[in-house]
Amino acid sequence: MIDLSTFFKVLLRHKFTLIIIPLVTVIITYFLVRNQPDTYLSSANIATGIVDQTQKTLNPEAGFLQDAQVSQEFGNLMAMMRSKNILDQLSYQLIIHDLSSKTPFRKPSKTFLSLNKEAKAHALKSYNEFYKKRQPLSLYNPDQRGLHDLLVSMRYDDQSLLQKLTIYRDGNSDFLFVQFESEDPNMSALVVNSLCQDFISYYANMVKANQQKAVNFYRDLSKDKKDTLDKRMVELKNYKIKNQVLNLSEQATSLYAQISDFETRRQQAEKDAVAYKSAINNIDNQFDPADRRYLESSMVRINQQVIATRAQLESINNEYIQSGFNPDYTPRVDSLTRVLAGQINRASDKYIVNPMVGKQSLITQKLTMQVQYDLSKSSQGSIERELVRLNDRLKRLVPHEAVVQANESAIQIAQDEYMDILNKYNQTRLQSNFAVALRQIETAMPGGAQPSKKMLLVIISGVIAVIFCVLVLFVVFYLDNTIKNPRELANATKTPVLGYLHKLSGSTLDLRKIWMDDQGNEEHKHFRNLIQSIRYEIDSELHGSKTILVNSLAQDEGKTFLALNLAYAYSLVNKKVLLIDGDFTRPDITAAVKTSDYLEDYFGCHLPDNHFEPKSVITTLGNKGRDVSLFQLGTEADVKHEFQQFKHTFDIIIIEAPALSTLNKSKEWVNVADKIVTVMKAGQSIKDYKKLHINYLKGLNDQFIGWVLNEVDKSQIPKGQQ
Repeated sequence: MIDLSTFFKVLLRHKFTLIIIPLVTVIITYFLVRNQPDTYLSSANIATGIVDQTQKTLNPEAGFLQDAQVSQEFGNLMAMMRSKNILDQLSYQLIIHDLSSKTPFRKPSKTFLSLNKEAKAHALKSYNEFYKKRQPLSLYNPDQRGLHDLLVSMRYDDQSLLQKLTIYRDGNSDFLFVQFESEDPNMSALVVNSLCQDFISYYANMVKANQQKAVNFYRDLSKDKKDTLDKRMVELKNYKIKNQVLNLSEQATSLYAQISDFETRRQQAEKDAVAYKSAINNIDNQFDPADRRYLESSMVRINQQVIATRAQLESINNEYIQSGFNPDYTPRVDSLTRVLAGQINRASDKYIVNPMVGKQSLITQKLTMQVQYDLSKSSQGSIERELVRLNDRLKRLVPHEAVVQANESAIQIAQDEYMDILNKYNQTRLQSNFAVALRQIETAMPGGAQPSKKMLLVIISGVIAVIFCVLVLFVVFYLDNTIKNPRELANATKTPVLGYLHKLSGSTLDLRKIWMDDQGNEEHKHFRNLIQSIRYEIDSELHGSKTILVNSLAQDEGKTFLALNLAYAYSLVNKKVLLIDGDFTRPDITAAVKTSDYLEDYFGCHLPDNHFEPKSVITTLGNKGRDVSLFQLGTEADVKHEFQQFKHTFDIIIIEAPALSTLNKSKEWVNVADKIVTVMKAGQSIKDYKKLHINYLKGLNDQFIGWVLNEVDKSQIPKGQQ
């Protein structure tokens, strides 16, 4: 998590940087822009007719467009106006003006001034030709490349013009606004007006050309579709003539109606035949064989007449059926039916006195039913033959129907295609007769000078410089993982911090003067307070122990300085102090105190018993600086025994041990010390190898009591704690 208060302190420390760099930037910017010429802005607008419904009433395709379509239309127009093809025309006009006018828009460039009279004439002629033909310059052609370089030198090329050209749509209106800013008011007006006119002309020509292409295309296509339709219709006509087909649909409908009628009559005839047969059988069952023989022998002549008449009636009835029930046959059928009925009645009257007169009415009914039965049976055969004939005719129509339907379907498709193409052709022709909706409704005029942006540029440069400096400082602060104050050390190591020491001013330090001069300056007084505070924190952790080991993670961290000052601090509280220089590789305490008592002599038994007694409030035991370790001077048991003797003699024992980077030389002192204090110099990061030593100290548990951070910058300490 970023500590913003710390970052603000960093900014405060670099306040002069945040003032000087922006100030220099502002001064440089001022001298760069003070001679910048004034600029003039000209603008015009173009009505597009895209969303203006009053312009769409003449257009048959006019309608409401979706917002996305409208945006796309305006985007296409603006992109087309910014295209190189349009801007090249503008570039040609500007350079033609400067080549042919005594008052050019811009100050001639070095390339322009290098042209002689013949070169200017050639360039003017070439630019005029390219302008009339609307052709771009080819950079592969050396001559045209030179013409392009001349445009670039005068800043008339398309990229330079785009930097000062603004084209936009004002809100949701129907207008495109075109603006251009330059150092000459006439040039700004010329650029805007020429751009609008050239674009409208180019767009109109392009639209008209595309419309004419569409008209020609639909005209040719409609002609082809018309030829195809005519060809299909001729094929269908020839097929009907060849196969004598008039109207298959009506013929099929008529045949279906006749077949349906005959099927109905067939069903009726079958029904009547069954009914008459059943009735005749019932009547026959009421006569005995003898009566029947008498009746049949007596009525032979009458029966012959009835049979003849019935045969005629049956023949006429068949003709009536085969004619499709032609009404002309109805009178003949009715006439024969009446004749047959009269013959039957005469047969009944002739034998009125017959002993069988009681059954005469039954005989009459039988004869009548017999006639109807015979007619029904005869009708069935005629109807069946007629149905067969009609079905044969219907089957012969089916192949023709398939061919005719296929041809008619092809004709319908061809007709639909032809009508669709014809509609599009007529619509395209109608559209091609309308003028393009684009029109310039406002002409650009030379405008007044724009408000100067010099001061704004100067202010912006200063603001940007400040932001840049702050950003750089923030990046440095964010990437900085060095330990700068006690809180950061505690957070990084997750172990207690006993206190800190700031760096004292001056090239040399006199500890006696710092501790013995009560009239010292405020810095020395504050330093003594810091040491006494560390001493107090250490006393709080000793709990009766007397041996304090002062070490560090690496060399030059300040452990010698802390050990000496702790000795002075304890002496001021009436403690008998033994200060031991245990760093055999760098005996700095020995060199500083210039003691004559050495560890090598004491542990080597060169001193007589009880000879090492306190000589003052602070007694120093140094070393000769040989590359040895503690347990090389004596066994661990002997060393611990001697330290027990020291504890009886002295109130506090302060040992400066080698840095933990010396491995066993430092760790051997840990075995004889009660408590350990480790010194770390501020302004350094905790690297991986140091993390190993920190984990080692954490593993000592209560033996390691905390850190002292040395050479802390005063700006890193809150004011109330300094």
